[in-house]
Amino acid sequence: MSNLSFKDFATDQEVRWCPGCGDYSILKAVQKTLAELGSDPASTVFVSGIGCSSRLPYYVNTYGFHTIHGRAPAIATGVKLANPELDVWVITGDGDGLSIGGNHLLHALRRNVNLNILLFNNEIYGLTKGQYSPTSRIGTVSPSSPGGSVDAPVHPGVFALGAGASFIARAEDVDQKGLPTILAAARNHEGAALVEILQNCIVYNKDVFDDVLAKKTAAETQIHVRHGEPLIYGQDGNKGLRLNPQKLELESVNLGDAGISEADLLIHDETNPTLAQMLLNMEAPLPAAMGILHRVKRPAFETSYWSHKPAGRTQRVKALLHQGNLVDRR
Repeated sequence: MSNLSFKDFATDQEVRWCPGCGDYSILKAVQKTLAELGSDPASTVFVSGIGCSSRLPYYVNTYGFHTIHGRAPAIATGVKLANPELDVWVITGDGDGLSIGGNHLLHALRRNVNLNILLFNNEIYGLTKGQYSPTSRIGTVSPSSPGGSVDAPVHPGVFALGAGASFIARAEDVDQKGLPTILAAARNHEGAALVEILQNCIVYNKDVFDDVLAKKTAAETQIHVRHGEPLIYGQDGNKGLRLNPQKLELESVNLGDAGISEADLLIHDETNPTLAQMLLNMEAPLPAAMGILHRVKRPAFETSYWSHKPAGRTQRVKALLHQGNLVDRR
């Protein structure tokens, strides 16, 4: 049991986001997770790109890099390769990670670099005043799409699954019970872990996820999946998901109707990529899937990378890194 609290991972910097921004809640969840895991600040690194979310490294009492637009996964990969013992987190947004950084994110996921990648998804560019982003829905009205966006949106989890990610999860920004649990699972996973966090931008895309996250209807619009358990949801736990054998797609059913019981429902299997794809692609009137949607075991990239190097290579690289700036590099 760790004796640390979230305050031990708070810096002396003034936290500066718009009042009501979901980033405040995510920051607290991150600090809470680090404390509960007993993380060592000296062995923890946060790497971010550009955007509102990317200010987070300033506010976490660990090592951190506020890097350039979209390149956080590439820089974090270098950090992890140079010192695999470090606990490396990547902070990115839907614009930073899936637009200019989409290529870098893809390769970090397919290589299975042991990174904890938190993708803040508010379906808008907040820092640059509200342009539509890669995840914005068709019809989104913004300064760059006054007539409504006509671009088909990217679904982060589907993108990650296609890239070969070994861990994919979805969570809510203000869920201070569920989010730290998912962050801890991502951190304990060996390999690239992508956590999509549905986040509210109170200024430029207010309540964009109300159709999923509104408290009054959340029991009907969300399904929290757990490995090995039936896919059940609803205010009274009276609904579930089963496979329609004719259409080969998920459908919602009411337990008790026409003799339908839990035995007719699908059991969540984190290791099944086909099920993960169906869960990630669900749209209303089906509920949005929350929790760990996909998790499989594969060797982490840095482990495979160093295992193929000649004996002593790791020690020589570390020695070189610790020498600092050298004038004579012969």
